[in-house]
Amino acid sequence: MARRWIPRVCGLVFVAGIAGLIISSVGGNNAGIVLSVGLVIVFAAVALLTYGAVTPKQRIEPFDEARAEQLEEQVAELVQAGAPEDKVRALVRDAMRVARG
Repeated sequence: MARRWIPRVCGLVFVAGIAGLIISSVGGNNAGIVLSVGLVIVFAAVALLTYGAVTPKQRIEPFDEARAEQLEEQVAELVQAGAPEDKVRALVRDAMRVARG
């Protein structure tokens, strides 16, 4: 869940921060407001950099349709030979979990 909302919130803070900088500069050039808005933008940038550094970068393996069909044919052959289908499918799931590590 955090993978979705952290970058979005940081992007929203960036956009709102730029608007805040423009508005505070035009409306009297108050240094305190400009610095406060700038610090909020900096905190959002640090949060986004931290998020990028700590999130795992595992890529999803591409789905191979041909290999999936071959596997399904092997399962069907085992079921036709008399093996219980639910046990064969459980075996395939367990083997895939072990292979992925």
